[in-house]
Amino acid sequence: MGEKNLKDSGIQRSEKVKRIFQNFDARKEMTALAVAVNPRVKFSDEQISPILDEVFRTYGEFINGEKGLTYDGLFLNANTSIIFTTLGRSSYAFDIFALPIYSPTESNELQLTDGNSVNFNGYFPATLPPSLVSCLPNHSLNNETPPFHLIYVTERNGTHHIFYDVVFHGTPRRAILEFPTRTEWTRVQVPLVGAHVSLKDKPSLVGESLIYVSTHEDPGVPRTSWAAVYSTQLNSGSTRRLTPKGVADFSPAVSPSGVWTAVASYGKKGWAGEVQELDTDIYVFLTRDGSGRVKVVEHGGWPAWADDFTLYFHRKCDDGWWSVFKAVLPKAGQLGVESVSTHRVTPPGLHAFTPAASTVNKNLIAVATRRAGSEYRHIELFDVVLKNFTEITRPVSTHAHHLNPFFAPDSSWVGYHKCRGTGNGRGSDTLLLEHLKNPIPGISLFRVDGSFPSFSPSGDRIAYVKLPGLYVVNYDGSGLRQVSTRMAFSTAWDPKRKGVVYTSVGPTFASEKTEVDVISINVDDKDLSYKQLTTGGQNNAFPSPSPDGKWIVFRSGRSGHKNLYVMDALEGEAGGLYRLTEGSWTDTMCNWSPDGDWIAFASDRENPGSGSFEMFMVHPNGTGLRKVIQSGMGGRTNHPYFSPDGKYIVFTSDYAAVSAEPISNPHHYQPYGDIFVIKSDGSEIRRLTHNSYEDGTPAWGTTLMKPVDVEWPNGGSPCSFEDCHWLNVRPNVSLVPASLVKIECAQ
Repeated sequence: MGEKNLKDSGIQRSEKVKRIFQNFDARKEMTALAVAVNPRVKFSDEQISPILDEVFRTYGEFINGEKGLTYDGLFLNANTSIIFTTLGRSSYAFDIFALPIYSPTESNELQLTDGNSVNFNGYFPATLPPSLVSCLPNHSLNNETPPFHLIYVTERNGTHHIFYDVVFHGTPRRAILEFPTRTEWTRVQVPLVGAHVSLKDKPSLVGESLIYVSTHEDPGVPRTSWAAVYSTQLNSGSTRRLTPKGVADFSPAVSPSGVWTAVASYGKKGWAGEVQELDTDIYVFLTRDGSGRVKVVEHGGWPAWADDFTLYFHRKCDDGWWSVFKAVLPKAGQLGVESVSTHRVTPPGLHAFTPAASTVNKNLIAVATRRAGSEYRHIELFDVVLKNFTEITRPVSTHAHHLNPFFAPDSSWVGYHKCRGTGNGRGSDTLLLEHLKNPIPGISLFRVDGSFPSFSPSGDRIAYVKLPGLYVVNYDGSGLRQVSTRMAFSTAWDPKRKGVVYTSVGPTFASEKTEVDVISINVDDKDLSYKQLTTGGQNNAFPSPSPDGKWIVFRSGRSGHKNLYVMDALEGEAGGLYRLTEGSWTDTMCNWSPDGDWIAFASDRENPGSGSFEMFMVHPNGTGLRKVIQSGMGGRTNHPYFSPDGKYIVFTSDYAAVSAEPISNPHHYQPYGDIFVIKSDGSEIRRLTHNSYEDGTPAWGTTLMKPVDVEWPNGGSPCSFEDCHWLNVRPNVSLVPASLVKIECAQ
């Protein structure tokens, strides 16, 4: 579409929304709208309320107390796009699989989910409520081979959902995988929750109550987790928060009777920045309403019930090994840490974690393990009485990671998720550009399978790095090409000279004296000519040009500290250089505003060397320094990037802390970091992404990208992610017989 047509379509859209929203009596009119578009549904006040709450969360900054929803500000940045990166996420391709515990062979492994997007953290419900039974085909209840009933988390359609699938299978492994050629009843799929743009995690089912984690409520405190446990009634849609306000809960597990729910939780103490094992305890509370909450175990995570008085959980021990522990709750008397007995059940010499407990054989648990001599995470069974392991997944797929096991109700099968690779006849499904739902209307949000992306001035091209190398691609995914093979990081386009991209060449996360230099490269030049703009190689990085194309701001370690400098854009340092900031701290990750008046950057100047970064702004002449936002004490606010109109800044931060236990995911250097938008005056922060990964290096472009996923033209690199680096097994430690093990870390 040409530039004129783009502008015309934006004006038409603007006028339409203006007519709808001007002088809008928000709550009254939105109630009428919800009823009008759903004439067959009789909404109760309890059902209408969460619908309106979601509207107000989405359009909250545009709601005026007297006028309702207003037009002012709604289209300040409409028809634009934000892109960012997530380490490793594009190669996950997770699906949920299952193996019979008595015959775990390759021919018996079943792929239960449909190969669409990323599917993980499954759960086999023991019974089905009427609302789900009504979804089943009539013949399913008399099927010779009972189907699998599966509840799981899926990231399809741009956000997290919880789905219920009924999967009909025959004896051959291929029966489920050949879904497109089977009958219409091969799979029944029902979305359960997913209206909010938020993380959903670790679902369980008790009658009509779906228990799960969501991150849709802002606690209002920086660097505090939004993760909380909720209960949604499937027959009515009503939702209740079970986690107390001001508290974060992770990894919920419902007891076999459904009476109790156990969680890993910080309680009131909050997150302190842990990136490996969270400093959580185990709490239990009544599933019906969250009451009766009490701490039962200090130091533990990922609880699993064998019965209503027996819990298993994991913990990293003083000897360095992740191990599974058993907690026995009293059947009478006061419940608390003092009345609960705990002991270690898995031995040192290997890592064992994310346990699942059999409710049929109370001495059997399924665990994920990392053993010496293997780089892969596998699922094993462990008999806590006989002290012996049984391998489940390693004989079937040795060179693959398997995560977060769970048992079938009769314990005859164990489920888990792993990368599906290129199977199922669907190709790799590895995405170069993945569209996500944005809670801010009118702005496209995309994850790119690369780092440090940036838009060309017209918004039609994206530059990014994928170590090593610099790449350019059209915003619709076409025309992908590598323009440099050098180790590079950060990208920025010249606003005046067409096709000129600035980047930093050299190692990342290096000291002040490391050889890193800023270069310009003409990606439209046949010879891809480039010019080195800095000299001396003293960690010169993160270039950002002024809007008139005359100057570049960048960070440099030439003084012994990383501060900001400004140089000539065409000739580099040789054409002019001046120092913008000065101090014994780090100023970095700079971005020049579109009007040329401000430079935003990240700095640890308030606590040098601590690893804590705040966002600041300063005029190009060094005056007017002010702080925009700080993510609590010790937090991180990095990679600021101005909106096209300069009134907002997109950035990455640990403002929302962590959303899940890091060990339940593949490797991330930081198991936190979401994308946020804030006004340049530091007001009205909005969270855009919700997940348990590390989102970073955002950029904001002038073009509204079409909300369609783009696959890698060459298939990409599915399953190329790594397990947590801190789970590496020490090679000098061997597994000793259980009878000779000295149990440490027993309490």
